[in-house]
Amino acid sequence: MPSPAPPPPGEVKPRSGLPRAVIALGWVSLLTDAASDMIYPLLPAFLFSLGGGAAALGWIEGLAEGVSALLKLASGRIADRIRNRTPLIALGYLIAALARPFYAIAAAPAHAVLIRIVDRIGKGLRGPPRDAMVADAVTRETRGVAFGFHRMMDNMGAVVGSLLAFGLLYFAKLDIRSIFLVSLIPGLLAVVVVLVVVREPRRALETGAGASAPREGEAPRPIEARSEPLPGSAKRYLAALFVFSLAGSGDLFLIRRLSDLGLRLELVPVAWVSLQLGKSLLNIPGGLASDRFGRRRVLAIAWLLYALTYGGFGLAGSWPLAWLLLGLYALHYGLAEGGQRALLAEYVPLTSRGRAYGVQLALEGAVVLPANVLFGLAYDKLGAETAFLAAGAVALAATALLVLIVPTPEAPGAEAPAL
Repeated sequence: MPSPAPPPPGEVKPRSGLPRAVIALGWVSLLTDAASDMIYPLLPAFLFSLGGGAAALGWIEGLAEGVSALLKLASGRIADRIRNRTPLIALGYLIAALARPFYAIAAAPAHAVLIRIVDRIGKGLRGPPRDAMVADAVTRETRGVAFGFHRMMDNMGAVVGSLLAFGLLYFAKLDIRSIFLVSLIPGLLAVVVVLVVVREPRRALETGAGASAPREGEAPRPIEARSEPLPGSAKRYLAALFVFSLAGSGDLFLIRRLSDLGLRLELVPVAWVSLQLGKSLLNIPGGLASDRFGRRRVLAIAWLLYALTYGGFGLAGSWPLAWLLLGLYALHYGLAEGGQRALLAEYVPLTSRGRAYGVQLALEGAVVLPANVLFGLAYDKLGAETAFLAAGAVALAATALLVLIVPTPEAPGAEAPAL
């Protein structure tokens, strides 16, 4: 009996059952986050050494994400119009890899803000086409675990980067600026993996919210000349996500809270590792839960956990207690990260996914600016307790909206009227 023909490019499935494109992009995210998280948990201390306070943290997160948001809209539309999204993804990773080492010569908070903006420009270019590629490479039944795997690798990269930062600080006795320079190495390795390994997957045979497995020999993904309006169900979901994003603040504020409660500088990367490791270990189980129990239901539980975590951070009286709450926060991420992206794919057709992810990522990024700046101001002026409790209350409101106005995509006839 002749051996079966090999699957087409982009659809090679390793033993895990996930396509090659998903596996490769997972490794790219691991390397990129290793580079990023050699720097990220050290930014609060570095920024304060340059004269910046909590409000500066809000600006560095919010302004950078706001600029990135505009690029995500354009990048998502471009992703729907080109046959091969790999070069666009590679360009995004390359810009970020080259930007981060410039922290080593920053002399003022404004310099750090500008570097972070360039870093996020790279993220804005790569995010929508990358997420659309992941969604296209798998079936509806495995989309949650595919995004869960991608987020697991992303968070595992944060673990690797934080451990590298800790080792370079504690054992190699390097200063912070030297660590910023070393981050160039894993960043460039990520670009190499994109260019050498990642291949555009063939399109899945699906329309609307349905899905079937990609078939061998099918034509490459089509170029969409015109984008249709997003369905009403997608708009309702994005509205709830908008409110939840208002509750968001950079994870740097959690590290700042731990430091304010007495955590020593050399333990900051360790605390960051514990958070990222918890996220990583819970991403795939969270994605599986999303596939099995319903994406909207699991996401609502995740948002509720976020509200409880922020409330706890506001009321915590010691850094060990706050550190324990990072476990609850990690559980929120594990349940939310894969399902939150997979849920949007349920509401939009294949040919509009790049645009839909561009809108989702842009919306999240645009809200980051006011959310982080207001959180930072509240932290400085009103105190950490008020800032964290207010953010938790907004997250509760978003959870209510998700339950009340967003349809369940798994149910027949779940599509809401167009808005």
